[in-house]
Amino acid sequence: MSTREQLLIELRTEELPPKSLKKLGEAFLQHVLQPLIEGGYVENQAAGKAEGRAGEAMSVMAARFFATPRRLALQIDNVLSVQPDRIVERKGPAVSSGVDAEGKPTKALEGFLRSAGVSFEQLERVNDGKAEYFVARISKVGEPLENHLGQFIEAALKKLPVAKVMRWGNGEAQFVRPVHGLIMLHGSQLIPGSVLGIQSGNATLGHRFMSEGEITITKASEYESVMENKGRVIASFDRRREMIRELLNKNATTQSAQLKYPEALLDEVTALVEFPAVYVGEFEQEYLEVPPECLILTMQLNQKYFPLFGDDGKLLNRFLIVSNMVVADSTNIVTGNQRVVRPRLSDARFFFETDKKARLDSRMEKLANVVYHNKLGSQLDRAERMKKSAGAIAARMGGDVAASERAAFLSKADLTTNMVGEFPELQGIMGRYYALNDGESAVVADAIETHYRPRFAGDDLPQGHVACAAALAEKLDALVGFFGIGQIPTGDKDPFGLRRAALGVLRVLLETPLPLDLSGLLDDAKKSFNAGLLSNDFAEGLHDFMLDRLRGYLREAGHAPAAIEAVLAHRPTRIDLVIPKLEAVREFVTLPEATALAAANKRIVNILKKAEGSKVESSFGEPSAALLQDSAEKNLFEQMGRIAPLVHKHVASDHYAAALKELAGLRAAVDTFFDEVMVMAEDADVRKNRLALLTQLAALMNRVADISKLAVEK
Repeated sequence: MSTREQLLIELRTEELPPKSLKKLGEAFLQHVLQPLIEGGYVENQAAGKAEGRAGEAMSVMAARFFATPRRLALQIDNVLSVQPDRIVERKGPAVSSGVDAEGKPTKALEGFLRSAGVSFEQLERVNDGKAEYFVARISKVGEPLENHLGQFIEAALKKLPVAKVMRWGNGEAQFVRPVHGLIMLHGSQLIPGSVLGIQSGNATLGHRFMSEGEITITKASEYESVMENKGRVIASFDRRREMIRELLNKNATTQSAQLKYPEALLDEVTALVEFPAVYVGEFEQEYLEVPPECLILTMQLNQKYFPLFGDDGKLLNRFLIVSNMVVADSTNIVTGNQRVVRPRLSDARFFFETDKKARLDSRMEKLANVVYHNKLGSQLDRAERMKKSAGAIAARMGGDVAASERAAFLSKADLTTNMVGEFPELQGIMGRYYALNDGESAVVADAIETHYRPRFAGDDLPQGHVACAAALAEKLDALVGFFGIGQIPTGDKDPFGLRRAALGVLRVLLETPLPLDLSGLLDDAKKSFNAGLLSNDFAEGLHDFMLDRLRGYLREAGHAPAAIEAVLAHRPTRIDLVIPKLEAVREFVTLPEATALAAANKRIVNILKKAEGSKVESSFGEPSAALLQDSAEKNLFEQMGRIAPLVHKHVASDHYAAALKELAGLRAAVDTFFDEVMVMAEDADVRKNRLALLTQLAALMNRVADISKLAVEK
């Protein structure tokens, strides 16, 4: 008889990789749930309600993962001890290849019959609309969970996102860390079996120091409470994370201080402790003379501390320690951590003071020994290219050419400093401090810091013409250089970060906004390279690449796909005008004339394509009033002559919505034209004249965007 109970699985390990612990827990749940559902042990319901559910496609009434430094565990509700009897459907060969001309099974079908354990007469034929194929439907008696659970778990472990595995002891088992214990409980019933050579039981270990000792789990549903009360382990990753957050906030309030930290740090610390406690440490005031970014980074990156800040946002000489021990007297823990962090802060101060002794411009020679790319030269070569490009960009903007060139040229100098060598994350940031120390202007120093921006989605943009010129020069150099030598991103491979660079250029042009022509910018960057280094036929491909990035950016921003395609169909180079055109199209589609005009425009495009083979060009010349015969085409000609100057005036003034509204006045004339006029007339001169009229109409209607893209498919 089958029973329905909660299933508990715990895999007890040595310390798991903290940066991937949560992903391991989530993936473990997903890959164990999948075979349980497919095997019929769990009903596939769409009502996943609990923490850690493994996606809508595999959710159950409650499925949770637990993840601590020394364990991965799962709790899954309503799991059957014996799967139901069921019909298993197996797809066989296509009928065309499964039987010969006489209707007898081919060797391929005979092999399928043997593997499925059925006769030819038991097969069914199914047509999926594409082809007819054989199907075997096999009755299977339900099997106990214990027959398969160990295999399910082992298979799931092999699918976890693990870069490297290891062996331990004398066995052949492999996992990211050695495994020392296994629990498989169905309700209160122990499920026999083994995983990675470990036999299942119902005993586990709790906190390394605070646990009562070996802990027996007698019932699956009691796991979390028993682990907390007897084992001193907060098994839930998410609950442990929120406990730490609350403790951090409470201690910061007690210290009359503010907290600023990346969520990734909180995740990592959560993965390092099983029962968190938070204590306050401090360091000598004198270290605050070092740039705060250096101190913050060394505390967060090396020691996993949480720096504290004053109400003015300035770094304090105090920090919070997340410990894995709850103690009455925290003196030893605090002094130990203070003793550990002090040498790190001393190193940061030493690096800073040493680096200041050499000016940034004196470091440029060292960049000649730093390879950027074997075909594109050194970082010094790159700095010299960026200098030329930034100057040209600044000139286009009417900005400070000399300051832009200076900022771009010095922007990579801090790569040779001790501080950036120790903390690459500080590149640009340290360049600003050293530039100010050298007496460079604040504008140049700020541009050095921000020339990497935007580094990620949502990052701040560089501010001011000098900073924008340096930032654009840096990204355009990478795009033009790598496209020019054929190093183009493919699939999900983008080793040189060109997608990020392209999006950075687009965001600077779009969001600042800057009235710069993208083709001109790419040309400026290309001119900075030595003659013959780059190919001559990559510009169009690079433009397409950037438009693809722009398309994705605009969709994420919520713009309608049809409107995006209408605007991008013109392959715009003035990126700053894309949003105003999209907004104009959005207004246009609300007009009652929009649908009809879009459909008419699409019809015009098709007519002209057919007439010209595959080209839609002004190859029919100008329409002649003398050759206009029907009143409908004469009226359209007159209406176009009246509206065209207004449309051109609005477009020239960047009043795109007004231009499109003027076009709406053509609807009646266009409708009548198509109702009453045969475009492809027998008289060649009349036909050519009407095609010329449509060509002129299409050009007028599409001044802002290709409105044929707005036509609704029927």
